Amino acid sequence: MLLGLCASASGASAVERLTGQQIRQLFDGNTVAGRYNNGLPFSEYHHQDGRATGHNRHVQNTDACWTTTDDAVCYYYGPFESRRTYCFSVERSGSLYVLKTYRTGRINAIATIQPGDPEKHAEKAPAWHCDGLISQAQPPALSSRIAAR
Repeated sequence: MLLGLCASASGASAVERLTGQQIRQLFDGNTVAGRYNNGLPFSEYHHQDGRATGHNRHVQNTDACWTTTDDAVCYYYGPFESRRTYCFSVERSGSLYVLKTYRTGRINAIATIQPGDPEKHAEKAPAWHCDGLISQAQPPALSSRIAAR
């Protein structure tokens, strides 16, 4: 199904790889929702303060944070000692967005951007703050952490 979405999206219009600044403008204050390549859903509201409230694979986010680099969006989960970090390049094809694992280029998910927080993820989320520990690093600097996950 995921490949079918990609094929139909690519036939509709040209694929454009987004810069980090373009990703930030699209994601900031909006909800990114879609399906991973295994078919499981995700939906995350991207707060301006770096939090990502919502769910991944039906599991509620309790500590998710997001940031952008020059050419990717990165998410991190958990305290520093056990932090899981994932970075993705983002390609736009019409109204669909393809998130590819930054290091390998493998398709991770297909998503849409929903204006604001239509699922009210912010209201359902526990309180946490983002420490910004990955905000200064580029994905290659994170590659050893990413590859280990």
